[in-house]
Formats: sequence, structure tokens, C-alpha cells
Amino acid sequence: MIKKTIFLHNNHWTFGILALVFSFLGTQTAQTQQNKTGDPALVPPKINTSPLPLYDYDKLDYGMTIGIERTPKGRIWACWVAGGDNDDAFFVLNSSDDDGKNWSKPRMVIDPHDPSLKEKRRTVVGCLWLDPGGKLWLFFDQSMTMFDGRDGNWYTTCQNPDAANPVWSAPVRFSDGCTLNKPIVLKDGTWLLPVSLWDRTKIKEAYKEAFHELDELRMANVYTSNDQGKTWTRRGGVRYPQAQFDEHHVVERKDGTLWMTARTVGGMWESVSNDQGKTWSEPQKYMEHIGSRHVMRRLQSGNILFVRHGAINEKTKFRSKLTAYISEDEGKTWKGGLMLDERRGLSYPDGFQAPDGTIYVSYDHNRDFDGEILMARFTEKDILDGKFGGKKSKAKILISRPLGLDKLIAPSEISK
Repeated sequence: MIKKTIFLHNNHWTFGILALVFSFLGTQTAQTQQNKTGDPALVPPKINTSPLPLYDYDKLDYGMTIGIERTPKGRIWACWVAGGDNDDAFFVLNSSDDDGKNWSKPRMVIDPHDPSLKEKRRTVVGCLWLDPGGKLWLFFDQSMTMFDGRDGNWYTTCQNPDAANPVWSAPVRFSDGCTLNKPIVLKDGTWLLPVSLWDRTKIKEAYKEAFHELDELRMANVYTSNDQGKTWTRRGGVRYPQAQFDEHHVVERKDGTLWMTARTVGGMWESVSNDQGKTWSEPQKYMEHIGSRHVMRRLQSGNILFVRHGAINEKTKFRSKLTAYISEDEGKTWKGGLMLDERRGLSYPDGFQAPDGTIYVSYDHNRDFDGEILMARFTEKDILDGKFGGKKSKAKILISRPLGLDKLIAPSEISK
């Protein structure tokens, strides 16, 4: 160490080399300046559990559903996007304690906007999920502008989601990208989470040259956790041709393979993994479908629930005819066809199954003009029969509606 110190102090050419090194580092810093402008997206957002009156329905003017989930004692939580499907977006949550008949005013908000920032900071993608231990998770993303090339996957959890005053944990950022659809628990107990990192075509102008180091991960990824969500690790992923936000689902088939379906410009595509998600088959087209989110989930019976637009393999002209199907053969064929809502302007179904077997699916209607968040309640038999026939079955249950309403209207008053 003494010789090294003397060397540095007594050799002028060494300072020249150091100057070149610092010059190089300065150049690199200039080249990554766009990356650093995204740093405000790394600041944890506030979990606002007292959002009224600022975020009451009369202050909201947009509604895009994120998801729905049921707690251990039967409370239903719903989450949706307010502000817009753009860099004005933020999250709003409400709940129902009577199986969806009545819904609370907004109970929790995640709004990362800060007028002091040069660009808008928003949250627009996420999902609600109840883990096997009864903890409620809210996954959400945070990005500068609509997409800065990196985004960021965060979560907050609630240990007492049935309480009068639920407590949400401090947000944790665990990956780049975003998660729209629920995790699944594999047979070996591993939690597997779909995570999408969008391609560069979706990056906004201010960040066009940012985050090139992430380019090899721009795909439909899967992350896993073996410690109940304390840590998450990327396991593998699929790069679909003409990817359209991915919005992928993963189902563990009875033979142990993982089956992934995703949204693309060219319809719904699929890929299969034989090694628990580490590697995936070359993606292939699964069926026709309009560019929109779908639902693919294993039910208690062992059958698979599929909610999509239109008839099987139909590409509807509009986001309309939201319909539920059942597969008894691991997705090879589909039975039934329960029309949940026939109208145009229907988007982004998400759902869960209650312990009694009842299936609940939320979706939105006319995001920009009506902003309605709705729910359908039905059974497997309803799907096979093609009609709402169960004792609890019901269509077009209203969860929330913005546009200055001072109270929620009844489902019967919703325009056809």
C-alpha cells in the first residue's frame, strides 16, 4: 500500500491515465443521463388509506378495471385505474361486505403524481391476489411518463383485509416491468408470478435511449418465490411475436408442464415449459382474439376457466361479448359459453372463485365515457348451460362509477 501511494504521488503519467478514466466515466454518465432521469420512479409511493373527499366518486372521471379478490371472511376488494390509460393514471380501491350488493366509497388510493417533477409519474398496471395464508397483495407498477423503458413492479400487502381499518405495508419494489394477472401456486409450493417488460416501441420520447441494458428481458417473464413472497427471482420468459403488453397467464397442467397464454397483435398465443418455467417452447398461435386481456384460471373442480371476447376462436370487431368457458381437458377443447355482458366497450376481465364454488369476474365498460367497473357472479353449471341460473348468479353488478355521481346507481339502471 505504501509503494502504491508513492507511485501515485510521483508519476505524472499516472494522473494522465486517471484523467482519461474519469473522462471516460464522465462520457458514460452523460450517455446514461436519460436513465437517471427515471430515478423518481424508484421513490416509494404513499399508500393513502384516507382518500376522501379528494378521491370521492364525484372527483373521478375514468374507470379501467385492474382486478378483484375475496378475503378469508368474504369481503370483496376491487381495484381500478382512475385518471386515464396514460400518464395521468393512478389506483383506487373499494370493497363490499355483502357479496357485491353494496360497495364502499374509495378506501385506498395509490397516486404517485408529483407536480414538482418534470414528467408525470403514474401507476397503471397491477393486480389483487389473496395468498394461501390469507394475506391480501396488491401488485402495482410505477413509471415516469406512460412508459420510461424500465417501469417498476411493486407490492403492498394487508394482513387484516377484513378489518374495519385495514393496514397496508410499506411498498416494496422487487423487479422491473409490471404484473397484470394473479400469481399461481405450483404443486411444489412455489409461487409463480407473471411479469411483463414492454418492448422499446412503447417507450416515450424522453426515454427513447434509456435502459438498453434491459432489452434482453423485454418479454413475458415469470418470477418465482420460495419464501412466501419475501424475495422474487426471475426464472425465464417468452418473447412473443408482435407482443401487445403480454398480459400473460400461466396454468400448471396436470402433467406438471406450465402453459402460458398471452395477448399479441395476431391473436392469443401460447408457450409451454417442461422445467417449471426456466425454458419455454417456441411460441405458437393458440386462437383468434381481439387485442385485449383474457382470464385463464384453474378452478376447484380441476377444470380451467376461460373468459374472453366472443365465441371460441372468434375475433370480434369490438371489445364486446364477454363470455366464460370451461375446459375439462387442459385447454384442448372448451365447453359451454356464458355471455357475461353482450355490449361494446368491455375490457380487462379478472376473477376469483369463492370457497362455495361461485365464480366472480370483474371488468370495465366504456372506460372513457361511463367508467363503469362491473362484476358478474356465476357457477360452472351456468357456463355449461349458457345462462345465469345459480341461486347467487347475477350479471352486470355495479362496483363503481365516476363522472360526478353522488351515489352508485343500481345495476338495473345501467344502459343497455
